[in-house]
Amino acid sequence: MKIGILTSGGDCPGLNAVIRGAVLKGVISHDTEFVGFRSGWRGVVEADIMPITRHDVRGLAKQGGTILGSSRTNPFEGEGGGPENIQRMLDENGIDAIIAIGGEGTLTAARRLHDEGGINVVGVPKTIDNDLTATDYSFGFDTAVEIATEAIDRLRTTADSHGRCMVLEVMGRHVGWIALHSGMAGGAHAILIPEQPQSIEQICEWVESVRERGRAPLVVVAEGFTLEGMTEAHSHKGLDAFNRPRLGGIAELLAPMIEERTGIESRATVLGHIQRGGAPSAYDRVLATRLGMAAVEAVYERQWGSMVSLRGTEIKTVSIAEATGGLNTVPQERFDEARILFG
Repeated sequence: MKIGILTSGGDCPGLNAVIRGAVLKGVISHDTEFVGFRSGWRGVVEADIMPITRHDVRGLAKQGGTILGSSRTNPFEGEGGGPENIQRMLDENGIDAIIAIGGEGTLTAARRLHDEGGINVVGVPKTIDNDLTATDYSFGFDTAVEIATEAIDRLRTTADSHGRCMVLEVMGRHVGWIALHSGMAGGAHAILIPEQPQSIEQICEWVESVRERGRAPLVVVAEGFTLEGMTEAHSHKGLDAFNRPRLGGIAELLAPMIEERTGIESRATVLGHIQRGGAPSAYDRVLATRLGMAAVEAVYERQWGSMVSLRGTEIKTVSIAEATGGLNTVPQERFDEARILFG
């Protein structure tokens, strides 16, 4: 069997570990031949293919990024896009199946290709936001939390030195898991997440409470957070290839509002793509490797239109439709738990 692998959407730590896990499992257990599609779905649409051998994945688990490259190309657009053209390309190159590694947009596209064109595809969930409901955790999340926590620790020292309020913006389009975990780990005085809109008055109350205790306030906010009264998340960067707003900048909106209302000098830091970069944590290396190995088994079991996922400590297989049918939001009890620590 010949399997094509792609990494699509935003990059994150652990992508290379998935590729390594899949190739080693396939070569050792099934004598599989592997190829990679360069730059995600763009490589599928343009038939930009490279061979992947066991030699190519040596020592790859600890390496950040992706050796295949990534993009936000929509596989239903362009001259070579759509199920019929993609199936023709697969047949011409003798490729029996695709392992698509990506997040919500990538997996939704994979599901459509399977449902509308019968493309043999298996998904591997990739999202540092940890927002897919069909998996308890996705690789990249643990590393992103570690990076954000380190940023909080560093901001705290400079905040204390100047008596400033620091507002740190982390990723989280629809859900606030990165903000929640890093904020709790770093001792943030307020954690603002998409699931829990807050008023600027409430935020300033938390900030002033911190100042009254002689501390420098530190606020962590997810990029998808909305103030009460906002109808959508803050965005000023246009749309991506899947017509979703490119988020970012809510911290820069909040900091001057906090300073104006409290009189506390406030600064915003947008962590951005730093959360996606660098070597994956040990946890993410192990999880990504296990998911890659399980994806190959799903291919040989012909579980087309499925996705491998983590349930508890076990790797399971679920339908991509289930995986993309809902969001893994922060439950009320988890936010209430953290809220006790605010102010």
